[in-house]
Amino acid sequence: MVRPFSHSAKVRSRGYSTPLQRRITDFGADVPFGKIANKFKEHYGIDVPITTACRITEAHGEKVAGLQERLHEIPETRGAEYVVAEMDGSMIPVVATGQSSQSSGCHDRRKDRRVEWKEARLTLAHSKGCVSPVYGVTLGGADQAGDLLLDCAIRAGCGAITRVHCVGDGAQWIADQVSRVFALQADCLIDFSHLCEYLAAAAPVCAPAAPKEWVEQQKTKMKDNQVSQVLEILEKHKEPESAAKDAPVRKCYQYISNRQHQFDYKGALKADLPIGSGEVESGHRYIIQDRLKRPGAWWKKENANSMLALRVLRANHGWDAYWDSQFQHAA
Repeated sequence: MVRPFSHSAKVRSRGYSTPLQRRITDFGADVPFGKIANKFKEHYGIDVPITTACRITEAHGEKVAGLQERLHEIPETRGAEYVVAEMDGSMIPVVATGQSSQSSGCHDRRKDRRVEWKEARLTLAHSKGCVSPVYGVTLGGADQAGDLLLDCAIRAGCGAITRVHCVGDGAQWIADQVSRVFALQADCLIDFSHLCEYLAAAAPVCAPAAPKEWVEQQKTKMKDNQVSQVLEILEKHKEPESAAKDAPVRKCYQYISNRQHQFDYKGALKADLPIGSGEVESGHRYIIQDRLKRPGAWWKKENANSMLALRVLRANHGWDAYWDSQFQHAA
């Protein structure tokens, strides 16, 4: 049967045009699927079933995730003088349903439902002074996050002479991955606010009469790279080994002593480079948590991965290019 209008308009019965799919996906990447129907009724006066909104959004997210290609080789061109790179993990709720035992005669996968928390590792990189980072996110392990950080750095302008300045919270896996993918081309710096939290916890023990003043003195020393002097002060007040595991002075001492080569704040400030990892921490909120960490929401891992792909696509300003390609494909 020939349908002239359907042929010329490139639509089919009970189908959804590419412009409509774009709007559904746009809403789906921002709000729970249950709210999309109300928003479409309010904005466009049409009814969109929740299941359809979910199916279309997740299908495009899966397609976006499949289109992502990773860069693994730093170009031989000079590149930017400095590239700032950060990565960190954030926990999201996931659910899995296993295969029920055939011998038990039970085929209801809901009876084998497991809920857990999965770490989403966010990476970003940008050249010094740039305000538009390149983002990446993975639900994989540390090596995948490291490869993703390298990809972001290359896209941000990393070249043969580039110095990669990485700021993190002190997690060992971050330092290991920076060393693995950048070798001697990068250095790690402990996020200054994380350091201050340890100092603030130790202050009431080291200087009970004036804890705030003590913290400011140690902060000044650390910014001047006087790490050994701060360690000497902490050692004088360090709790005995028999004390509780969370003894604040001992924890602060260990935190600093185990990372002594990661406190070059003086060099970073002189080069006008950041000493905090606030960019990646704020990225967790508006890229990951705003959509995937909602009360009562649990995600299948594959659907969470698709949603993360959509949100990173938008953060990287690739939204228009993706939909342009979908329009061309539809034509």
